[in-house]
Amino acid sequence: MPVNARRFIRKMRGGAQAHLLEADDGHFYIVKFQNNPQHRRILVNEWIAGEILSHLQVAAPEQQMVSLSSEFLKSNPDVGCLAGSRQIAVEPGWHFGSRHPGTPQSTAIYDFIPDALLNQVANAEQFLASLVFDRWVANADGRQSIFFRAQLKDWLARPGIPPRKMGFVALMIDHGFAFNGPHWDFPESSITGLYPRRIVYEKVRSIHDFDPWLSRVIHFPEEVLDRALRQIPPEWVGEDEGALEKMLERLLARRKRMPELLHGCRKAAGNPFPLWVG
Repeated sequence: MPVNARRFIRKMRGGAQAHLLEADDGHFYIVKFQNNPQHRRILVNEWIAGEILSHLQVAAPEQQMVSLSSEFLKSNPDVGCLAGSRQIAVEPGWHFGSRHPGTPQSTAIYDFIPDALLNQVANAEQFLASLVFDRWVANADGRQSIFFRAQLKDWLARPGIPPRKMGFVALMIDHGFAFNGPHWDFPESSITGLYPRRIVYEKVRSIHDFDPWLSRVIHFPEEVLDRALRQIPPEWVGEDEGALEKMLERLLARRKRMPELLHGCRKAAGNPFPLWVG
């Protein structure tokens, strides 16, 4: 169910100038607006990427449509984007929300942790999963992730996790520049999707280390994209419906190229997979 914004918390860093808002379901969301400085298409990209990530079973925040009413905007004049020194008002309506994994007051979120802790992330395999996704969708932004400490049983679908065992969990975030952002094309690059901390790839020895996510992309069902399109508000798409359909057709055609696209990463400076030989 879509939710309604009820409290402004703070503005976030980043080119989209997202805001952290509390919604009437009691959860907190990082919200990107329709008229964000990067482009209206960024919201479409986020929503479609979220549906793809869910199907591939890549760890990412839950997504939600967040409604900002005229009353909310009137009572929260700090909500808005900046163009230079000029404040750009946010229009009432539906906007994109990425759910915060806890409450801002009690859950510490890190976008960087030392290598010694990075090796201890409970779901570190998700960096391989996200690379498969990023290569497929030509994510033009560097791979971004957040880390936080939590009870592992709440975040990992694995049997046998002790009820109170704590650990670091990673979530993959910020997918507005999937499909090359507002350009909706698929430029070729050997570095697309690579996380700058190459330690996360140190155990890769072959293409098979990217399964099951590689197989899920190769056999990705068109119905997932059809469902995502039905959920997107028409005002997010505007007059771009034809361009969006063409972009998604090209995305589906890329499925069979996934092994080639992953092999292409080995051409990046300082090969990120030193143990992958042959």
